[in-house]
Amino acid sequence: MNTEKRLGFVGIILEDRTQSAPLVNELLSKHRAIILARTGIPHIKGDDSVITLVVDSTTDELGQLTGRLGSIPGVQVKSALSKK
Repeated sequence: MNTEKRLGFVGIILEDRTQSAPLVNELLSKHRAIILARTGIPHIKGDDSVITLVVDSTTDELGQLTGRLGSIPGVQVKSALSKK
């Protein structure tokens, strides 16, 4: 178990925000302790949107969050943490 917190980001694409947004918002609320900043941008030409997060997290915490996000239908997620 890695307990070292590091700065990182999470990029989330919602392909159908009307269906997935409530589930994503609920999950992000549960993980609010590691989220430093959040920006959401709806795509004007469609029903998709992008959410970006800045996190202060361990690899385990980030893995839990991104794994759960990725299991939501219509949601794509990518993340990275700093090396130190």
